[in-house]
Amino acid sequence: MRVHASKLRMPSREQAPRGRDEPMRVTAAHSVLGTPMTPPFPEGLELALFGMGCFWGAERVFWEADGVYTTAVGYAGGFTPNPTYRELCTGLTGHNEVVRVVFDPKRASFAAMLRRFWEGHDPTQGARQGNDIGTQYRSGVYTHSDSQREQALASRAAYQARLVEAGYGPITTEILEAPEFYYAEDDHQQYLAKTPGGYCGLGGTGVGCPIDGDA
Repeated sequence: MRVHASKLRMPSREQAPRGRDEPMRVTAAHSVLGTPMTPPFPEGLELALFGMGCFWGAERVFWEADGVYTTAVGYAGGFTPNPTYRELCTGLTGHNEVVRVVFDPKRASFAAMLRRFWEGHDPTQGARQGNDIGTQYRSGVYTHSDSQREQALASRAAYQARLVEAGYGPITTEILEAPEFYYAEDDHQQYLAKTPGGYCGLGGTGVGCPIDGDA
């Protein structure tokens, strides 16, 4: 498989498309959960933001989780405001394909979200996930609080130890403060529910993640 080298390295701000001021319009209700996909969300809910390869499969990982109120896919971590999918695929926006998860901490912990994240993909692959290659498929946890950051860092260290035991290399996951989230086009939202049997390139390592007191 031949991949242009530019898709494997982060672009500069000067290389990025200009983008636009107009946010992407998306359907009001989640097609699986029936809940709103855009703010304001009910009081007491928390946000989580993950990049773990193609966002079609990543979103399904979380809408199936207990305690999740809603999910949406989009773009984060780059330079271009309100990018299109076509722009993203040039490798020049700098964005990652991400899933935003809105969850009820009374029913599910952030640690539970992290477990799904780590076990749902291979976080050792750098700028790729399986056959999907490029910086838009990089692994990332984008945190909304000091507590989330501390938990993400601790879980990365714990999972790294398990991966080493299983013969895997270093985790390449970036853990950063959550950047601005831009919604992806409506046809990408809940794609695998709208397209049964649609493409999903995610594949975990089969190694369990020992977090939240689970040894």
